[in-house]
Amino acid sequence: MVGRWWSLPGGAWRCSTGTATSSHTHTLGSAALSSTWATCCRVHGKDRVKFMESLVVGDVAELKENQGALSLFTSSSGGILDDLIVTKTDQGYLYVVSNAGCAEKDSAHMKERLQEFKAAGHDVDVEFLEDSLIALQGPSMVRVLQPGVCDDLGKLTFMTSVLTPVFGIAGCRVTRCGYTGEDGVEISVPSKAVVSLTEKLLANSEVRLAGLGARDSLRLEAGLCLYGNDIDETTTPVEAGLVWTIGKRRRLQRDFPGADVVVPQIKEKTQRKRVGLISAGPPARQHTPILAPGGQIIGEVTSGCPSPCLKQNIAMGYVETAFSKVGTALQVEVRKKAVPALVSKMPFVPTKYYTGQ
Repeated sequence: MVGRWWSLPGGAWRCSTGTATSSHTHTLGSAALSSTWATCCRVHGKDRVKFMESLVVGDVAELKENQGALSLFTSSSGGILDDLIVTKTDQGYLYVVSNAGCAEKDSAHMKERLQEFKAAGHDVDVEFLEDSLIALQGPSMVRVLQPGVCDDLGKLTFMTSVLTPVFGIAGCRVTRCGYTGEDGVEISVPSKAVVSLTEKLLANSEVRLAGLGARDSLRLEAGLCLYGNDIDETTTPVEAGLVWTIGKRRRLQRDFPGADVVVPQIKEKTQRKRVGLISAGPPARQHTPILAPGGQIIGEVTSGCPSPCLKQNIAMGYVETAFSKVGTALQVEVRKKAVPALVSKMPFVPTKYYTGQ
């Protein structure tokens, strides 16, 4: 087995001597630590909610203190510019986490809107942070993390967060969320202290480092989208099956970017739809053609891999809406051969998010 390297600000870490499959399995049975490729910012000012709602589809105003929600930056044409988490903190600011791969685009987008808001006399400002984000995921997370925080993690439910020292490191924000479908947290930590915190967590024998391979198979089993693969500027929230991110008030008021395109799609059928697939033979990877029973191309796979839990090949992709019903028999063209595939419900594996019950 070959060791993999995981880079962190301040040093390089050997990820593990195991395979992606063993890391996947360890995450589901114990606890895994990984680097989360994300950027963070704080939105300040009395008009911070109005500002954020001018950029995203979610109802930020309805969030409770220290509650967060997945949302989407959308364009005027309804395309998804990025997915992000917006949290309304009890410190008087919004805490925003978005994809590091879109950092330059997202920051430019926010700065442009910020200038417009300030020119109109609104009270708002954006503070871009240099923090790092690490994820501790798996059923042993509470047992590992609770000794290092003062707050009762039993009261920290899915998509809520708390600002707290973690194993003596100040300035950390712990959010009950993750990208694996498992119970877990993401911890925002000052970059100068991320190596120290990583060492403290790895001192627990239940914790192992996990790399991108395991994170990808875990998020795919959970039916979670990867920006740049499964969603991008050419897909709308409706096509992607992400209508639930659009607040009801926002739909009625049609006051988010691209609303005039997106809202009508909610009632009308779009030409294509994101679906889950289970297939036979070799796994279907990104850009694999999806075929109707008659052999015509009706879509394309956006993500795919063998599922360690199901022992079957899973994938997601976009197909013509007429072929999107769960249970529809299709084919995927792998290595120039058509192999059977079945439209399947997502998540492929039930998620285990902690709701306090």
